[in-house]
Amino acid sequence: MKEKLRIKNISLTMTIVLFLIMFIFGSVRYDHFFSLSTFLNLFNDNAYLMIAGIGITFVLITGGIDISISSTIAFTGVFMAYSLQKGIPSYVVIPVALLIGIIVGAVQGSLIHYFRLQPFIVTLAGQFLMRGLCVVISEASIPITDPFFKFMALGRIQIKLGDSKALNGKIYYYVLIFVAVLLIGLYVLKKTPFGRAVYAIGGSEQSAELMGLNVARTKIGAYIISSFCASLAGVVFSFYTLAGYGLQNMGMELDAISSAVIGGTLLTGGVGSVFGTAVGAMIQGIIQTIVTYENLNTWWTKVTIAGLLCFFIVVQRIIAVRAEAMKGKELAAA
Repeated sequence: MKEKLRIKNISLTMTIVLFLIMFIFGSVRYDHFFSLSTFLNLFNDNAYLMIAGIGITFVLITGGIDISISSTIAFTGVFMAYSLQKGIPSYVVIPVALLIGIIVGAVQGSLIHYFRLQPFIVTLAGQFLMRGLCVVISEASIPITDPFFKFMALGRIQIKLGDSKALNGKIYYYVLIFVAVLLIGLYVLKKTPFGRAVYAIGGSEQSAELMGLNVARTKIGAYIISSFCASLAGVVFSFYTLAGYGLQNMGMELDAISSAVIGGTLLTGGVGSVFGTAVGAMIQGIIQTIVTYENLNTWWTKVTIAGLLCFFIVVQRIIAVRAEAMKGKELAAA
């Protein structure tokens, strides 16, 4: 347990330091980069990714994986856009979309646990299902003109910390949804029996069962949270784009997983932090901002993230090996 805590602390510290270095680099290299507006835009432009990343962090901590989230986000957008176009009010459409996400997560989690199926295969099937349903509903992009969605898309809070333009910025209302998800995620993982069970299962599912933990409920619950957050991210993404399109967010599940890993979550389970995932998503956002300032092809963002992902995986593995070696020496000395 101490070894995993050490890995978590070192990884999270590295993530925060990397973010600060990149922000300082951008501030020194580019005019107008160092501003409250640039910082707040990391949240405005990536709130949906952060929400999806927080959800998948729960699954990754248990030692599982969920690659269906990008399709769930796309389906949520298409389903809501189509339903709104048919005259169904937003206060009905949004809860139904979130309920569908919960059902998808519950089905996937149940198949994985009770039938001992590989999470990758089950969620891959979920990915195909949700993406296929998008096209069944509509092959074209559907615009959203609902007043509530427009209100959430355009509504913002002006923040002014001083007379200088660099100290002024704005944050959109939908970012507050991310803040709520982050706070709830932190509380659930740190302060509740469910959160402790999530970490225990990731450490060793067999040991968790011997301790009397409800493994089935916890694993299924983790997939429900992941799919629910994906649906919620779809709602936020619809606020952001005011449209639903079946080919949106292709491959975004990898961005969410990358955010979690860069934020200190181990793919083998047992270690992770939703706060770290949020910082990991901000790092991706800052890379995109730097790429834009440099007038480079947007694919350089993917190249840079791939390099960072490999770096963090290697560093985490080195830390884990050293922690195991130290533990072995302590046991030998005893």
